[in-house]
Amino acid sequence: MIHARTLQALEFGKIIEQLAALCCSCAGRERALALLPLPDSEAVTLAVRLYEEAAVWAAQPRSGESAAFNLAAFPDVGSLLRASTPGREILPDTDAFWALREMLRQAKAAHAAIATPDAPQLWPHLLTLAEAAPLPAQLTAALLRCISDDGLLKDESSPELYRLRGELRRLHQSCIRKVRDFALQYNMLPYLQDEFMTLSSDRYVLPLKANFKGRMQGIIHDWSQTGETCYFEPMFLVAINNRLQELKHEEREEEQKVLAYLRELLAAELPGAQAALELLARLDVLQAKRRLAALFDGRCLTLSPVEEGISLHAARHPLLALARAAAPGGAAPARNADGAVRPLDILLRPGERALVITGGNAGGKTVCLKTLGLTAAMALSGLPVPVGKGSHLPWFSRMDAFIGDEQSLADNVSTFTAQIDHLAKAWKHLDGQALVLLDEFGAGTDPAQGAALAQAVLDELLEKHTFVLAATHFPALKTYALTRDGARAASMLFDPRSKKPLFKMAYDQVGASQALDVAREHGLPEAILRRAEHYLLQDGQDASALLGRLNDLAARREEELAALRAEQEKARRATQETRERLEKERGRLYEEVRGKAAELMRAWKEGRATHKQALKEMSRLRASLAPASDADAQSVLPLPQHFAPGQSVLHSVFNKRGVITDVDARRKRVRLDMNGVSLWAEMKDLRQGAGKTSAAVVPGPRAALRKDSGEAASLRLDVRGMRADQALAEAERFLDKALLAGFSEVEIVHGRGTGALRRELHEFLRAFPAVERFAVAPEDRGGDGMTIVTFR
Repeated sequence: MIHARTLQALEFGKIIEQLAALCCSCAGRERALALLPLPDSEAVTLAVRLYEEAAVWAAQPRSGESAAFNLAAFPDVGSLLRASTPGREILPDTDAFWALREMLRQAKAAHAAIATPDAPQLWPHLLTLAEAAPLPAQLTAALLRCISDDGLLKDESSPELYRLRGELRRLHQSCIRKVRDFALQYNMLPYLQDEFMTLSSDRYVLPLKANFKGRMQGIIHDWSQTGETCYFEPMFLVAINNRLQELKHEEREEEQKVLAYLRELLAAELPGAQAALELLARLDVLQAKRRLAALFDGRCLTLSPVEEGISLHAARHPLLALARAAAPGGAAPARNADGAVRPLDILLRPGERALVITGGNAGGKTVCLKTLGLTAAMALSGLPVPVGKGSHLPWFSRMDAFIGDEQSLADNVSTFTAQIDHLAKAWKHLDGQALVLLDEFGAGTDPAQGAALAQAVLDELLEKHTFVLAATHFPALKTYALTRDGARAASMLFDPRSKKPLFKMAYDQVGASQALDVAREHGLPEAILRRAEHYLLQDGQDASALLGRLNDLAARREEELAALRAEQEKARRATQETRERLEKERGRLYEEVRGKAAELMRAWKEGRATHKQALKEMSRLRASLAPASDADAQSVLPLPQHFAPGQSVLHSVFNKRGVITDVDARRKRVRLDMNGVSLWAEMKDLRQGAGKTSAAVVPGPRAALRKDSGEAASLRLDVRGMRADQALAEAERFLDKALLAGFSEVEIVHGRGTGALRRELHEFLRAFPAVERFAVAPEDRGGDGMTIVTFR
């Protein structure tokens, strides 16, 4: 569990508020605001898979449509469903049923978009969520039949209502006709303000000029605001209006019957209606998670075994990343001069459980602690986090953060006693699956005793195998981090020239606190600073020169690493551009050859070329694509060392396999049998085959050539047991060889496990330009333990 006090210290509530603001419905916002860290690792794994599957589903166009399903805002029907529980006699109005209709209509569309034929392979967990409870089919059909788009009851709601409204329309037409005939017969048009009758007190009346009210017999129902018009009911309309009132009364009674019928349907299918609302609310939260990830380029983390430690690459504080997304020009702690959030690598290698962070004040130590704490809280809640590829965290059953000033006059506790009280209460719950964040622990008391107490706490936490990050200025803890097994030291770097923080972290070294430099930066009088330096020299405790030298070396090392990473990225982009250019050229050549081949076929069919001429031209066209001058240099398959009958070779011009039946060494040619076709071929046009296999015709621009395992390209890569970065490097080399060998389809075996390696490979394949599509293998070929890759 993560205590509410820890979540408050990490400002987890602000993340939840941001998530809720990205929801499009009240039900989704309520569910988002109630989000908390999940109870176990299985729930986190399920939440991550749902997020990933929902992302695939949301991007998948529906059959017959050009765009994917998009969840839109839907009305809040929570109060209606709560009021419809058994024992309540409240009859909802048409507005409430219209809101329910809209919700169910969208739930039905979402369910249909999820429950597609390929859903079990593409998004099985999302399909399970959608089919957890059946939707109220009868209620949905009744609402769509009875409630119109503008929230009124349709005439077709019941036969009686259809009859009554039809009679009302006929009565209206009859009344208009009688008024028109009467006005023409008795020349009443000069008495009327306009030529149309109207309604007053739900009765048909004529707008009569006030000075003519005594000219006719009838009833005055009302006057206009100016007093110039009276609404007059002539005697010949009295019977019609009386009938109108009877029909209106019957219509209202019939409408109440329809609403009562809908209420009964709702009561009967209430669980289904609640399930529909739950489905839409969860889809809304999943959509909000994707929007949140888009704001800070985040991803969901998969949980790793505890033994693998903590590995967060390019981690950014989520709130700072969100603030940067909202206001790019803003400035905040742990940011560069241009306002960009500085990413941190937070690493604890296997066997390490404690990271002691040192360095100057306002250098980013607390931000580092909060970054890990808030990232872990979000990851354990199934939320995306702003970290780089290859990051992972173990499952934390408990997390405690001792961050900030916790003194309270009301509770009569100081900062130190508040930290001790919190730690004492949490101590018995800490174990090998717990994470503790200590910010300046022990700083509120005597420095010597506080440092000793902090070391003792770290000792005991390491004995418990608890993960701990501690930020400190104590010299004793700096030495402790460098010498204690299971602990690792890190330092927040500062600029050697300006003495300003760089918000970078260097590992396996300690840093100076830079208290005097920070005080000078914030305007403390120089006289005070000189006296402080004098006292430091007197005490013989000034190690700032040595630590400054270490900082300078680490800062230069970081600059060199940054330059190397930039060069690596530049080389990667150049490689990517070359691949894209070659792929574009390949596509152009393919289309050109297809066009010329089609033209040859048309010429042969139209009689403009003989069969022999067409074959000759086609052979010339093939040969032009692989000139003899550089064929040997460009061919991936090696030249045979010798030729013998029964040997399998590849004819490079025709791109077809054959078996040698005869050898003419004097003329440097061999006779080939290619699927029953026998011909003489030049030895220079042959490439080494893969044994005595039958010939295979290449179906298109690239063949799926089957090869035995060996030094050349292979059809299968096994990366089981590798780390993600190693597997991706091997996959890249493997795909390059397969492309050069002309393969159209290959297999990558990654195993099942937690699915983390499979997801990393799929993300890599999705960005690989030469990959047309990829999918997990059928169950009889390895299921989700293997991915089949098809090239363009």
